[in-house]
Amino acid sequence: MTTTSPTKTAAPGLPPVRHAAPSDKGRGRFKIGAGQQLKGGPFTYVALVVVGVASIFPLYWTLVAASHDQQRVLDSPPPLIPGGRLFSNLQSAWDQAHLGKAIVNSVIVAGCITAATLFFCTLAGYAFAKMRFRGRGVLMTAVIATLTIPPQLSVVPLFMLMSDIGWGGHLESVIFPTLVGAFGVFFMRQYLLEALPYELIEAAKVDGASNIRIVWNVVLPAARPAMMVLGMLTFVQAWNDFFWPFLALNQDNPTLQVALGQLSASYTPDQSIVMAGALISTLPLLVVFVVFGKQIVGGIMAGAVKG
Repeated sequence: MTTTSPTKTAAPGLPPVRHAAPSDKGRGRFKIGAGQQLKGGPFTYVALVVVGVASIFPLYWTLVAASHDQQRVLDSPPPLIPGGRLFSNLQSAWDQAHLGKAIVNSVIVAGCITAATLFFCTLAGYAFAKMRFRGRGVLMTAVIATLTIPPQLSVVPLFMLMSDIGWGGHLESVIFPTLVGAFGVFFMRQYLLEALPYELIEAAKVDGASNIRIVWNVVLPAARPAMMVLGMLTFVQAWNDFFWPFLALNQDNPTLQVALGQLSASYTPDQSIVMAGALISTLPLLVVFVVFGKQIVGGIMAGAVKG
């Protein structure tokens, strides 16, 4: 029912002028109130199913190809059901590429890079976000500008530097050049700008806390959601990195991705063995996401709410 309300008095002898109150009928069809949720229609479910299948299919195909022999994988049409050679192919890939040592090296490299990135990027992000010092804007601009430089430009001088200091072929040549990244510094700075109020830092200073204690008891708890997201991204990137480890390391001391490259280095590589090695390299990432998935998703959602 439309309600009316008098707005002004009409001339003598005429009825009062009334204006219709604004109605909700002409407003947006998708208006929702507080506490309500949008409801998905059939198209939403179809789109989610398509995206889900497209995301899972590469991993499923890797499993299928790793469970057949070379001839069956190359058949037309290819198989879509897993076969019975999965464990034998996994054992062959493990023995041919010496994946045991490669996995240990990858865990060391990815773990060290992730821990160092979280530590240094959180400290730098806090400094750029909440501290006042001369040249802060210029330094932050320089950090962001490094993102525009292709990593390939630094390969030759970096390789020469690692050789000069005697780190050629050692894990140190892969770990130390990537201990901190510009993206991590920028990411933590943007998060701490909103997530860490100045009043909290000032209250800690009034209580007599030192800078180290402020970082440990105030900054790190506030930055934990963003650190989980940055840690996951850094670990995945370090785990899957192939280009620089392939140049810096040798076949006697490889990371997992470098060792997997040896499986496909022959003239006629066995695709089932290659897929088995790829499956082995993917499993640790799945385990990490299953263990820390709740914290990672919570960190993403916390960043979205802060934004």
